[in-house]
Amino acid sequence: MKVRHILGISGGKDSAALAIYLKDHYPQIPFEFYNSDTKCELLETETLINRLASYLGGITRLVAVEKSPEPTPFDHFYKVYGGYLPSPQARWCTQKMKLEKMEEFVGEAPAISYVGIRGDEDREGYISTKPNIQSIFPFRRNIWSLDVINKLFQNKNIPLLEELCYRICPVEYRNDFLRVVRTPTSKSFYFSKKTNTLLDVSVRTFNRIVFEFLKTTDLPVGRLEDFPLVDNEDVIVKDDVFKILRDSDVGVPAYYDSIPFEVDGKIGYYNRSRSGCYFCFFQQKLEWIWLYEQHPDLFKKAMAYEKDGYTWNQGESLADLIKPERVREIKLDAIRKQEARKASGCRLADNVDDEAFCANCFI
Repeated sequence: MKVRHILGISGGKDSAALAIYLKDHYPQIPFEFYNSDTKCELLETETLINRLASYLGGITRLVAVEKSPEPTPFDHFYKVYGGYLPSPQARWCTQKMKLEKMEEFVGEAPAISYVGIRGDEDREGYISTKPNIQSIFPFRRNIWSLDVINKLFQNKNIPLLEELCYRICPVEYRNDFLRVVRTPTSKSFYFSKKTNTLLDVSVRTFNRIVFEFLKTTDLPVGRLEDFPLVDNEDVIVKDDVFKILRDSDVGVPAYYDSIPFEVDGKIGYYNRSRSGCYFCFFQQKLEWIWLYEQHPDLFKKAMAYEKDGYTWNQGESLADLIKPERVREIKLDAIRKQEARKASGCRLADNVDDEAFCANCFI
């Protein structure tokens, strides 16, 4: 069965930059770009996705429960869950509006899912529970997912890895690779340490060994005769992402633009750090204030969902959040943090935190 190459466009900077990067660098790969449309996106997000669709030649829009009489998929499932709002502990919105629809889109075909986690981020990304979907992280030095690394470095595989070293490693790297692969994993030499030690010797050689190992498994990458990304040694960080977006003329999503505000004669800045639904519960308090002041109509809609004790923020309703003294408190706290960062040498562009990441939500 043919292996599919899929990439989810969230409307954020990283997935957009990854799509552009892969289309430009690997035109021989038949990528399928898709977006899980919740119908609860900011206008700025929709603008970015439409521009990106023009650049890429199209993006498939996936919409959960299209035949529902409710205005959005979220409203449909909100009723199904009895008015229980999603939260970091119960992300039913992600499961119902994104994951299930994506896995329906893929079906049973072997598929490689490309995920835009950057090289300057210390986090893992979406790994499907379905064995026919394998995640790859092209922006990182280590493009392989944690499940692949854990499978690779099982101690029972040492003889196989030795054989692959003899077959694949250039002479100048062979002894270093053999020394590492022959060392059993343990509490003092765990999977990630073993991985990084080999990557320090040669990224390309490590990737070629993993690729050959995967051919002994049922994972999608192992079904390919050739996988060009094994020779990729690029590491893409935040500045690179913004450059990719600007150089392509797709542009940076407008919600990333820092907007100044003033409190007690002091100037601070706010923006939105994420794509996703306008009411995303991963938003920082300052981002809720941004929504209240920049998109008051959407903030009012978000407020309307709060009832029967269910709130977007644990222990604080949106009605309480926008009380003048509370707004002032949140903004002053942001200004203090931004001034501290500036004093430590951070640029203005770094004054607003990067997005808190729900790995599943940003596929």
